[in-house]
Amino acid sequence: MPAAKVKTRQLKTKRVLIAKVGLDGHDRGIKVVAKSLRDAGIEVIYLGLHNTPEEVVTAAVQEDVDAIGLSILSAAHLTLFKKVLQLLKKAGVENIPVFGGGIIPDEDVAQLKNLGVRQVFTPGTSLGEIVNFVKGIKKATT
Repeated sequence: MPAAKVKTRQLKTKRVLIAKVGLDGHDRGIKVVAKSLRDAGIEVIYLGLHNTPEEVVTAAVQEDVDAIGLSILSAAHLTLFKKVLQLLKKAGVENIPVFGGGIIPDEDVAQLKNLGVRQVFTPGTSLGEIVNFVKGIKKATT
């Protein structure tokens, strides 16, 4: 990639893909997070409800995102996060950080981080904490 193009992308607004994965239909929380991120100057691509891991990864690649945020309230968090991380690796973009939140038991947070999830937000996390995390997130170099 030419140096000018790399510099241009680095100066652009941070771009984050936010999605609900699986059959979970509760979207109030993710919409509040998306609005808070937008209000903080972050470009948000919101995929909406009922996405597959494949759809999330395809959109992340197409949109050249800086991070992926998933909201999962269906108790399928271990399976769905793992699948997204596997597909990112398969697509050669495992440097895109993944974070997320939802109703996730404390004992599963460590497992998710061991899988490669950068940060897990549970109920009660302030919007400011999420915004600050996203503002500070960086893609790993590959």
